[in-house]
Amino acid sequence: MMVFWQERLAILATPKTASTAIESALGGLAAVVIQRPRALKHTDASRFASYWKPYLAQAAGAEFEVAALMRDPKDWLGSWYRDGQRDDVEQDRSTRGISFDDFVHAYCAPGPRPSYADVGSQAEFLGGTGPARVDRLFRYEDLSGFLEFLEDRLGCEIILPRLNVSPLGNTNLSAPLEARLREVCAADFALYEGLARA
Repeated sequence: MMVFWQERLAILATPKTASTAIESALGGLAAVVIQRPRALKHTDASRFASYWKPYLAQAAGAEFEVAALMRDPKDWLGSWYRDGQRDDVEQDRSTRGISFDDFVHAYCAPGPRPSYADVGSQAEFLGGTGPARVDRLFRYEDLSGFLEFLEDRLGCEIILPRLNVSPLGNTNLSAPLEARLREVCAADFALYEGLARA
């Protein structure tokens, strides 16, 4: 999460949407950059609205606009799955030796998820289906549109480094499992599909 004081802008770090690269490119311009612990770096929209937004508004005497990225839900899960293929991932979060179908099946199964598939939901992170908590939400696939917005707002050119990129891997899904994923993640798909296309 980053806060730009003069510009009255906060950027939420939706996991698996280039947040590390964005932080690296813009951290020197921000008034506040939260890198760790992970729970604070990835402060969700609901917590931001409850705690940070009122504090910032009171301190600055003005409201802060909140921006974030959202990734196609299937691709987002694919990034989590591929990230779990790394050699340095803790054993309980590792996806080595399992297929993407197995990963998505575990994610969609009722009851507690195994650690490797317990990655949350973008819709929940971004505020769910309740009142809008993110003022400017961009598709990850329209990263250039997000960067244009930031360049205009911050008054500078932004060049993103390639950081924390997940390894390559097969993320094809069987048709029945993809249909099940769309059912389980209906709120995520609805939110994503409601965003303006690039």
